[in-house]
Amino acid sequence: MNKPLVIGHRGAMGHETENTIASIQKALDLGVDMIEIDVFKIKSGEIVVFHDDTLERLTNGKGKIEEYTFEELSKFVVTGNHKIPLLTDILDAIDAQVPLNIELKGANTAKEVNTIVLEYVKDKDWELNNFIISSFNWEELRIMRDTNTNIRIAVLTEENPVDAIPMAKKLHAEAINPNFKMLSLEIANTIRDAGFKIYTWTVNEPNEINGAKRWAVDGIITNFPERVN
Repeated sequence: MNKPLVIGHRGAMGHETENTIASIQKALDLGVDMIEIDVFKIKSGEIVVFHDDTLERLTNGKGKIEEYTFEELSKFVVTGNHKIPLLTDILDAIDAQVPLNIELKGANTAKEVNTIVLEYVKDKDWELNNFIISSFNWEELRIMRDTNTNIRIAVLTEENPVDAIPMAKKLHAEAINPNFKMLSLEIANTIRDAGFKIYTWTVNEPNEINGAKRWAVDGIITNFPERVN
């Protein structure tokens, strides 16, 4: 059986509140090969790490995250008594121990994320190869590719993953990140034959993990990294 990369989903969100420093640390403690997070650009210009476009599910705040300044956001409490971190906070916590998949959730994130990535490559222990940028917003991926010709890109898709192949080729992407429920051995082989890696999400149950291994995916994005080993 293939040994895929173990990719911690929003850190290790099966154990700690997603996209928090605690969740990132838990993923590192569990020995992941890579971590996946989500980012938005907010009103005051910073890139914050958060999954939902609204605050209600995970914080005591309300409304759209993009409409707040960081000073305002810092007053809200995330479930489990956490704070919404900046992308730079997460990068500092990981400290280049493992690669990071940054999913561009919000609009106008590509250029700012690229700027931060290049700063960390220049001034810290990070290398450009330590980053992979993914998004369901393929236009944002196009902006990222136009801005940075060398950064690794993965095309996220909820639909038939085969339909993402033309865009992956256009973007010179490394991978297609399909919804596991849309994946099969035939589709996996088609993606591979087109020249792309497969990082599939979100795979939590043992039978699904074994299925993903049988299909020889390159990475498994999971809430429970310890289940994949």
